[in-house]
Amino acid sequence: MKREASYFRSVLEQYLSGHHPEMGDCDSFLCSRSEEALGVYAEALKNGASYPEAEELANEVLYKGLHFSAYDMIVEVLWNEFSEEIPQGVAERLAAILLGNKAIAKAIATYRPDDDFDGRPEYDLLYTELTGIIQLVMEKNELPAFGAARH
Repeated sequence: MKREASYFRSVLEQYLSGHHPEMGDCDSFLCSRSEEALGVYAEALKNGASYPEAEELANEVLYKGLHFSAYDMIVEVLWNEFSEEIPQGVAERLAAILLGNKAIAKAIATYRPDDDFDGRPEYDLLYTELTGIIQLVMEKNELPAFGAARH
């Protein structure tokens, strides 16, 4: 099936909104990445690839550097470690807010996560570190306001 740049942009926008909400307004990134994916797709077709093969190659370009999601990891920590305090629907909204926390951003930057990060031992180290930071943030801000207060 023939694809246009708008198709790749739409696919990428949808992916970013679900996994990298902090990047949703990066119009230049969306444009350049979708154009790059379209170029790879067109070149693959020109070189005899099937439509599914061309789309697979384009998707590699589209999602490059986006497989690890700090947002998803924070949601995972909230769901697994704070499930009694924070309902799942709230966890997703809270994760988007926590992405802006300086201590969380610093911890994530320390590990320099890439596309293969979730398969490495450092993933577990970051998970543990984020759990501690989130616990401190919750205590400092007296969260959750919707659950029983801790003493």
